[in-house]
Amino acid sequence: MAHVLITGSADGLGRAAAETLLHDGHHVIVHARSRDRLTAVQHLLDGGADGVAGDLGDLGETRSVAQQVNALGPVDAVIHNAGVYSGPAVLQVNVVAPFVLTAMIARPRRLVYVSSDMHRGGRADLARIDWSGHGRSGSYSDSKLFVTALAFAIARRLPGVASNAVNPGWVPTRMGGPGAPDDLRLGHRTQEWLATSDDPEARSTGGYWFHQRLRAPHPAAQDPRFQDELVAALEAHTGMALPGAGS
Repeated sequence: MAHVLITGSADGLGRAAAETLLHDGHHVIVHARSRDRLTAVQHLLDGGADGVAGDLGDLGETRSVAQQVNALGPVDAVIHNAGVYSGPAVLQVNVVAPFVLTAMIARPRRLVYVSSDMHRGGRADLARIDWSGHGRSGSYSDSKLFVTALAFAIARRLPGVASNAVNPGWVPTRMGGPGAPDDLRLGHRTQEWLATSDDPEARSTGGYWFHQRLRAPHPAAQDPRFQDELVAALEAHTGMALPGAGS
């Protein structure tokens, strides 16, 4: 039985993954942006899941989420599923929050970062980024390029941790819309597999996965120099050091 935190699990792919993992006998920690929002997964809480709450669009609340998770005891895996498509919080939710949770949560053995095929349209340019979201900021595609690079940076820095990025496909969730063409079940299967399976491939690290198959990501995501620049920018913004960064 694995202990798995899934961010953004009040609906969509996150909730579907939580339901599957709980049904399969794993211990799940569900996350929602507020305590009221946790009522959407009351059936999971009634079934034995734990719940944590906090708005990942806010740096202070993101820290609180990490503290809540640590108070529940060690976790084996984190699925960084939470994401937004537009608005001033795109970078905070999609990139800064996964970074902060990675820096603060007591070392899981497996980390899964949800990316997107749209990361291929991202720009590997950090000079213009305002991480606070108050000024000129990045696009959704930028954010997914950044979080993919973060997953690979973790894989380099933490050899004992399996860190991977997943493209779930364009699936019919609230974000994807009802007309999305990809399979909803396949959209969360890879995250579950990477978080819990004993399959040797699932225990590998530094991969970009689509439906349990490795794919080639944007070249910048695999560039160690860009990864290090990204980590340095996030450390400067948050005042936190990434595990394994020499701090």
